[in-house]
Amino acid sequence: MQVILLERVAKLGQMGDVVDVKPGFARNYLLLQKKALVASKENIAAFEDQKAQLEARNLETKKEAEALAEKLGGQQFVVIRQASDGGNLYGSVSTRDAADVATEEGFSIDRKQVLIRRPIKELGLHEVEVHLHPEVMVTITLNVARSTEEAELQASGKSIQELAAEEEAAAEFEIAELFEDIGSAAEDDDALAPAAEAAEDGEEEQRG
Repeated sequence: MQVILLERVAKLGQMGDVVDVKPGFARNYLLLQKKALVASKENIAAFEDQKAQLEARNLETKKEAEALAEKLGGQQFVVIRQASDGGNLYGSVSTRDAADVATEEGFSIDRKQVLIRRPIKELGLHEVEVHLHPEVMVTITLNVARSTEEAELQASGKSIQELAAEEEAAAEFEIAELFEDIGSAAEDDDALAPAAEAAEDGEEEQRG
């Protein structure tokens, strides 16, 4: 099926290009999202008549996207989620979640602009793409944690696994110290026992 592109589409072409695509892709995405028109003589003629306007509008939206990209690119957003001790999420983080946390921080983006290439199913820092315009893309980081305190630690460069290992090591150290204290107390008791026995023997001799 041939369509004429109304904007740049990655891996397909630039605005005004007539390209061959699968009918399903055309109907369910390109035509539905108004990114293309069926390449009929009438539509091609209509495009040529409106080309200058479309190019001007594209340039304007691109400038707006670039301005937003300067502020948004490289930002980190905290997403609070429940997870197991091993760091696996009970569920996953969606494009809507990414769009919502960014919008809460004052960046108006739509979930359709967010691309998560690998499912986010564990705690940690995850990079996702935000396509602000067909020609403008930035990367943001989602800091997925169980609490704001945990998010701060992750932001400083520590992973959940490292934090868990540190907590485990600290617990083991406390237990080891406790056993050492108990051992020392027992040794003290053993050392005092002969002296106590001797004192008891002395008392018996005096009574006898």
